[in-house]
Amino acid sequence: MSLAPYDPFIGQHLKTHAGETTVDRAYIAHYIIPAAKATAAGAANVLAATALTTAAQDIITGITQPPTPRVLSITGSASTAVGNVVITGTDAAGAALSETIVSTGAATVVGTKAFATVTKITLPLLASPNGETISVGLAGAFGLPYKLPYDTIIKMFNGGQVATVVSATSSFDAVNLSENYIDPSVALDPTKQVDVYLIV
Repeated sequence: MSLAPYDPFIGQHLKTHAGETTVDRAYIAHYIIPAAKATAAGAANVLAATALTTAAQDIITGITQPPTPRVLSITGSASTAVGNVVITGTDAAGAALSETIVSTGAATVVGTKAFATVTKITLPLLASPNGETISVGLAGAFGLPYKLPYDTIIKMFNGGQVATVVSATSSFDAVNLSENYIDPSVALDPTKQVDVYLIV
């Protein structure tokens, strides 16, 4: 018989030596991303380079799902590949999620939300298309299964090696699950498991 998941959010308190003063009880969680799902970042992991046309396109086929909740990126092929790319899907809890990432041309632009699934990608129109394309890929940041008000990451390992988390490009939010993700300072080895230890 498997054990029921433990709920760390029901308000447990610990006694202190200061009389009636109590403190919240916190827990160390061990979040594992299996090696098979620790896919390396890439410009077209989710949607291959797709030609822009004179009308906006809603892409619902040919989409490769993120192997684990991930922040996404878009990459244009030329300076004229500009406009809003709207990505629709769900977060790690299955809630509807949408993000607009603005393509600035021949550059990679990273989003700010972690998607568990992608159901539609809307590409911008070009008045005079000339072979421009936009692709959608996986950025380096991995989504977390917790809403964290602060950075409570203790350690992140990749195959036993420490992978430092960069606070400036990681995100923590107590309200929106999709805005909780960690971006390691070094590229991870996608053939090895990722272990994240954090306080919840």
